[in-house]
Amino acid sequence: AICDAAERLSESQTGALMVLERRTNLSEIVRTGTEVNGEVNPEVLSTIFYEGTPLHDGAVVVQDGMIKAAGCVLPLSNNLDLGKDMGTRHRAALGIAENSDAISIVVSEETGIISMAVNGKLTRFLDAKKIEKTLLNLYLSEEKEEKVMFFGRIFDRKGKTNDAGK
Repeated sequence: AICDAAERLSESQTGALMVLERRTNLSEIVRTGTEVNGEVNPEVLSTIFYEGTPLHDGAVVVQDGMIKAAGCVLPLSNNLDLGKDMGTRHRAALGIAENSDAISIVVSEETGIISMAVNGKLTRFLDAKKIEKTLLNLYLSEEKEEKVMFFGRIFDRKGKTNDAGK
């Protein structure tokens, strides 16, 4: 739904900023916005970011597969290497990715270009398929890492050598 929304917003050159919470709790960020607790779907996201609506300028935060809040304020990146063609939305997308493990997806209202910030790095010129592939890779590798850690703890408790991570 996030990939589809990003593509639709890109086609209509509607500015958007979506943040996906991972391990770092974003409750402080959520408090800066308006609580939504709604389903993640392209229609809801398009409505939130439609220019002129009260929440369109801030970020949407997605927690546990739900839109937790909209109109949220994010920390801005101080990265001086960002081009002049990238404004506050891009600086906010990168800022949250520098200050947490969250993933942010930003759509430029001027160009419709979709970008994604992960681990303090901004990748531009994405489409729905590239976003989906990146998200799947991130979440699948995270899931694999959690399983390795889980099995590592089991082996440690039994007093055996922990080779689970190899």
